[in-house]
Amino acid sequence: MTLVMGVDSSTQSCKVVIVDAANGSIVRHGRASHPDGTSVDPEAWWTALQAAIAEAGGLDDVPAWAIGGQQHGMVALDADGRVIRDALQWNDTRSAGAAADLIAEFGADELARRTGLVPVASFTITKLRWLRDAEPDNAARVAAVALPHDWLTWRLRGFGPADESARGPVLDELTTDRSDASGTGYWNPEDDSYDRELLIVALGHDAVLPRVLGPDEWVTDSDGRRVGGGAGDNAGAALGLGAGPGDVVVSIGTSGTVFAVSEQRTIDPSGTVAGFADCTGRFLPLVATLNAARVLDAIARVLGVDHVELSRLALAAEPGAAGLALVPYFEGERTPNLPDATASLTGMTLASTTRENLARAAVEGMLSGLAAGLDALRGLGVPLERALLIGGGAQSEAVRQIAPLVLGLTVEVPEPAEYVALGAARQAASILAV
Repeated sequence: MTLVMGVDSSTQSCKVVIVDAANGSIVRHGRASHPDGTSVDPEAWWTALQAAIAEAGGLDDVPAWAIGGQQHGMVALDADGRVIRDALQWNDTRSAGAAADLIAEFGADELARRTGLVPVASFTITKLRWLRDAEPDNAARVAAVALPHDWLTWRLRGFGPADESARGPVLDELTTDRSDASGTGYWNPEDDSYDRELLIVALGHDAVLPRVLGPDEWVTDSDGRRVGGGAGDNAGAALGLGAGPGDVVVSIGTSGTVFAVSEQRTIDPSGTVAGFADCTGRFLPLVATLNAARVLDAIARVLGVDHVELSRLALAAEPGAAGLALVPYFEGERTPNLPDATASLTGMTLASTTRENLARAAVEGMLSGLAAGLDALRGLGVPLERALLIGGGAQSEAVRQIAPLVLGLTVEVPEPAEYVALGAARQAASILAV
């Protein structure tokens, strides 16, 4: 049996799976938690990765591996390979003003054309601009910029500060993949190259950026194992699910994401659809919403029920909830871009205002927000034939039954699994065959 390792270094934790390269079955696994917060010392990720690998039985019998991880986070390194400051993660919003500045300087149309993205606080380019403006001394020290999975791959390959690694601070050995590079805001998906002008405008000077490995390219670690380029979390999940053109993944977690595998890149100057790449050579246009599973949490709390009972109540109501409609913008919304919006309940009559209809309205309202993401993808010509429903919210029987009606697609619900880590493992298995 040939084994490979896949990793998902997410915001909350590090998950490791050791799988049979031939059939993808999990042989061993490990997990370690990450600290809370939107700004985190990357050493915490490194410590968690080592602990999760140890719990999974180590790498002695593993000839190939790859790491998937949270997108966009800024890991700034000095010339000695040391982390300069805590990494700003994707959910750190302090760079919202920097995003507005970049749009004012270049224009949304131009940035979308050059990078597939219109800057928001999530993206790496805005974090670098914030660093330049808020911490100019730290910005001046930046010799290289990596993303979380880039940096972890570099460290696990044996690189790092001279007193902490076997192979030393060789910044040119930083590597990444198309999917994570496409979320930086300074990478051009048209020709698979970095847009150095945008990097320099953001940071204030040029810097080393990770080499972007193609789908079948690999490097080695200090023990000669093959190492894949890895993936951003959404691209890793798509690969782990086996999604292909025509598939759209609808992930219902704390927030919601809708992303499709496409043969063609997308350009959306409105910023609704982020024109990401995937890790196979295709593209992964994505829409994000702020209000997803927490909508169900809120209404279950109001009704004083658990999620099983919420589901039963929702299915006891007729489609449309007798006109009761919930617009679920409890914490503002990103799609549509209404950061100051609040939720509203309309269509209330003596007949419609029942526990069953309120539960149904919650499910339909949450799914309608995700359906708006599907409409945005369709508007850009992305073919959508089948929805793959994943995440905690997908475990609701009401969500599973109502989703096809609201989304207008055939819906499949794969078994819950660590799909990002499994996608990384699938990539590792593929490079063994090259």
